[in-house]
Amino acid sequence: MANSYDIIVVGSGPGGYVTAIRASQLGFKTAVVEKESLGGVCLNWGCIPTKALLKSAQVFEYLKHASDYGLTVKEYDKDFDAVVNRSRNVAAGMSKGVQFLMKKNKIDVLEGHGKVLSGKKVSVTHGKTEAIYEAKHIIIATGARSRQLPNLPQDGKKVIGYRKAMTLDKQPKKMIVVGSGAIGIEFAYFYNAMGTEVTIVEYQDRIVPVEDEEVSKQLERSFKKNGIEILTSAEVTSVDTKGKGVKAMVKTKKEEITLQADLVLSAVGIKNNLENLGLEEIGIATDRDKIMVDDFYQTNQPGYYAIGDITAGPALAHVASAEGILCVEKIAGMHVEPLDYGNIPGCTYCSPEIASVGLTEKQALDKGLDIKIGKFPFSASGKAQASGTSDGFVKVIFDAKYGEWLGCHMIGVGVTDMIAEAVVGRKLETTGHEILKAVHPHPTMSEAVMEAVADAYDEVIHL
Repeated sequence: MANSYDIIVVGSGPGGYVTAIRASQLGFKTAVVEKESLGGVCLNWGCIPTKALLKSAQVFEYLKHASDYGLTVKEYDKDFDAVVNRSRNVAAGMSKGVQFLMKKNKIDVLEGHGKVLSGKKVSVTHGKTEAIYEAKHIIIATGARSRQLPNLPQDGKKVIGYRKAMTLDKQPKKMIVVGSGAIGIEFAYFYNAMGTEVTIVEYQDRIVPVEDEEVSKQLERSFKKNGIEILTSAEVTSVDTKGKGVKAMVKTKKEEITLQADLVLSAVGIKNNLENLGLEEIGIATDRDKIMVDDFYQTNQPGYYAIGDITAGPALAHVASAEGILCVEKIAGMHVEPLDYGNIPGCTYCSPEIASVGLTEKQALDKGLDIKIGKFPFSASGKAQASGTSDGFVKVIFDAKYGEWLGCHMIGVGVTDMIAEAVVGRKLETTGHEILKAVHPHPTMSEAVMEAVADAYDEVIHL
């Protein structure tokens, strides 16, 4: 049957399209359902276009500080529209790349809204047209969207989410960013670097609260040095969008204040796309906005699976991809191991960048572990000093008895590319001594990993 497949994937983000490609590689007749653009939020409205914006901001900052490098740049300026257009063009190019991969791997793209039906079927509605498809296995990968709070309703004009934040017609003079997770922090850095007055409002007692406390403190110092105002232990209780600009009422531990700005960016998390999927009709179990799955992403209904943001793991693109690959490999009968969620790297692409994996110092101590901690500042790195990028450090945490690498936390230029050493090392159950005796190239930023390990074992040379 033309409308019959081995595997149908609902959603084409970095979970969905990667899953479809791996399924095709394994010999399954595969289709993917997408109602908007191939690549999902990550390629079109998240990971990729934001990195393009951040690169423009970084280049602009280099121009501002050209004299620090012995260079004279007499005239320079920014074209905000051109910056936004470059970002959109990068996203469009990546989406076209996914289209090419679909054709290359002989995957059918079913355009429209997908809804799972009983009997292992999927309804795809495009405009007024509905088509029914069947598959032996149906994998749901519908991702998430910007979360909305009752006290912070998004109107798309003065109170906006991440989509609007990357396609504004005009650069705001003042912006309030609510939330200091990766999304909020990256946009705060971008707009500040481009010349917008930025205030961050964070409900927790520190910014980037999921990171190691020392990383949070370092980022706060760096951001404040660049002129970003930071309010922690603070909550936006209401917004007033009447008149020009917007007023945000903010409650702190000490007082209630009113902040005025052109825009408020709500970056308070995500809401999973579970509505109108047919889950209730089939009886697929959910809990707290998540689809319940086993170690290999099978739901409670045989033949139906779920991966990515809509399941209990971290809402990260690389996690969704890994889950999808495991899911189809298990379906194919391959011998696979469950994903180790304790060894998932997290990255924030502000400047300085943040990258981490494993336990924070506090988490390790709360577990009652006897630990060794090493720390190496980039101010002592020859490469960092030569590059003019000496803010930040590498921090490593080891089990004192067995040498197990418990955690690694980095803040500085390029650390999102460096964290993979710790991820691979932990996967291979590498000890601190093995990292210490692995020769690292000089001069590089990555030497800081070896030096931090050396510091943990009282063998550091350059401190």
